[in-house]
Amino acid sequence: MNRVAPLSPLLVANRGEIAVRIISAARALGLETVAIYSEADAEAPHVQLGDQALLIGPAEAQASYLNQAAVLKAAKGSGAKAIHPGYGFLAENAEFAEAVQAAGFVWVGPNPQAMRAMGDKAGARALMETAKVPMLPGYQGPDDDKSLAKAAQEIGYPLLVKAAAGGGGVGMRVVERAKDLPVAIEAARSTAQTAFGDGRLLLEKYLPRAHHVEIQVLGDQQGNLVHLFERECSVQRRHQKIIEESPSPNVDSALRQRMGAVALKAASAVNYSNAGTVEFLLEPESGEFYFLEMNTRLQVEHPVTEYVTGVDIVQWQLRVAAGETLDLKQDDLGQNGHSIECRIYAEDAANGFLPQTGQVHVLKLPAGKGIRVDAGITAGQQVEAFYDPMLAKLIVHAPKRSEAIDRMQSALKQLVLLGVTSNNNFLQFVLEQAAFVQGQVDTAWVERELSGWQADEKAPIEVLIAAALSTLDVASHTVDQDQNMDSDRFSPWSRSDSFRMGSKS
Repeated sequence: MNRVAPLSPLLVANRGEIAVRIISAARALGLETVAIYSEADAEAPHVQLGDQALLIGPAEAQASYLNQAAVLKAAKGSGAKAIHPGYGFLAENAEFAEAVQAAGFVWVGPNPQAMRAMGDKAGARALMETAKVPMLPGYQGPDDDKSLAKAAQEIGYPLLVKAAAGGGGVGMRVVERAKDLPVAIEAARSTAQTAFGDGRLLLEKYLPRAHHVEIQVLGDQQGNLVHLFERECSVQRRHQKIIEESPSPNVDSALRQRMGAVALKAASAVNYSNAGTVEFLLEPESGEFYFLEMNTRLQVEHPVTEYVTGVDIVQWQLRVAAGETLDLKQDDLGQNGHSIECRIYAEDAANGFLPQTGQVHVLKLPAGKGIRVDAGITAGQQVEAFYDPMLAKLIVHAPKRSEAIDRMQSALKQLVLLGVTSNNNFLQFVLEQAAFVQGQVDTAWVERELSGWQADEKAPIEVLIAAALSTLDVASHTVDQDQNMDSDRFSPWSRSDSFRMGSKS
């Protein structure tokens, strides 16, 4: 009996690589799927992959993917039984989750109460303090300028001004001196109000040399909860991650056990179910760690955890939403080998990581043993300014970290992406740096050490296009079957049907 059958058809309320990922996982469980798309995404891969595909609005995200009424209308019109929000857009919107459930659909995610409790950063801090989770010195009281200035003096500098709502580094400002606080407050409040419709702020002590380490948790509706160990996410620009890995080179077995136990305590405090991530800042010298936030959704970097644990997190999201009981036991879970993920962004790393637009003229994705690609783009597609600039994720797995680094370098060099500027060269440069090789990168390292990075001189575009075209007759999506967790197990490339990127046939 197919226990997830009541979720079919499943509407995926997202786009790009995560929509492809979810649709692929759902199909592996025998579910029909419904893709939604804006006018800008009519030829996007996720549209081609869904059993149904419905236009929900114009190119702008606010009028399409963020339009709750349009998404619910599409779900009703398609006959969908469940909605998976992916990440970004409406994924952490508790009001939307409640609207989904009120309309009679299954929500593939945590319950709205947990989302609301952890989504409000100020409330989450207070809740975690009550649960005795280690916390950085901070302030989440009245956020008028006078109260914030007084609290900042008590906390001490440097500190972070943070949006109380939302996440992803949006509405966050580092403040080194008291005289800079008023400007930071004004900027953070304005950004938070625009991004989240909520200008409330909180303060938190800033650790300039900390590591960003997060713990993946997974729970069912019966109260069972496990963690799937840690990910290191310290390579960041603008407080947003670009390279992640598991295991963390800064976490030993004793610390791993401590952090996992605290993550489960944090999740238990809100009766958490489905997939989520508890994020910490780690001081490597002292071994002390502090609660940062909890993301009540699937994370971009979930593939590295899937590679080292062998657990398909997206399939478990669906199974939990269907009411299944977790058959995963903490003592039976472990980490096998090492996995690294690089996010491929349409951005100019030599010019402040500014997002880029343009048409993808040529795209050749890497393939081979221990290489997985989660892509949401295809050749001929236009990269618009309306959405997040992430185009794809390259994920590798190898027995040792040093081998995983080498494999990732090889995968990045195989990648051909012409027509829009990407961060490929920058990622290769990061992987070569001694600090990364030694696992010593902290969250401020990119900004501190690589702010003046410039790409090497490029070959003329005509030469690059000619070189890329010469490779197009080579099969670029071969799936290696020799290794249990190899290249495309969770990708549509592993399917044996006739689906091809960029084709409606």
